[in-house]
Amino acid sequence: MEETYTDSLDPEKLLQCPYDKNHQIRACRFPYHLIKCRKNHPDVASKLATCPFNARHQVPRAEISHHISSCDDRSCIEQDVVNQTRSLRQETLAESTWQCPPCDEDWDKDLWEQTSTPFVWGTTHYCDNNSPANNIVMEHKNNLASGMRVPKSLPYVLPWKNNGNAQ
Repeated sequence: MEETYTDSLDPEKLLQCPYDKNHQIRACRFPYHLIKCRKNHPDVASKLATCPFNARHQVPRAEISHHISSCDDRSCIEQDVVNQTRSLRQETLAESTWQCPPCDEDWDKDLWEQTSTPFVWGTTHYCDNNSPANNIVMEHKNNLASGMRVPKSLPYVLPWKNNGNAQ
């Protein structure tokens, strides 16, 4: 059995063309030859059917059902389908068992307990009490070198702010 299997994989093995019995084609060129010969012999091509498991198998239409039930390549295809189904089932099970971990975050609570003030470049905020529930008076201290200041506007004019000048 292994000898036949190895023999069927030999690219130099000669195969007989189903369209013209005088053609002996190397196995590695056989698919290309089938396409070319099918076009050259439409009368024979209409009498043959292609095996659904191996396109190299051209069988008389009357015998296709028998060929399908006994085709050697059928078992390979069926085994691939079984393997794909099993792996798909395993992936589905793995996905369905995942559960979201419990969330112990409370963003509203964190906001009230927040001790730091938001970052603003070039300034520091000092306040007596950090609780946002109380009225807070903040003193701004500038950390920039003397002679420098934080810009009061953007360095360019935004297109939708044209200072009242209609264009």
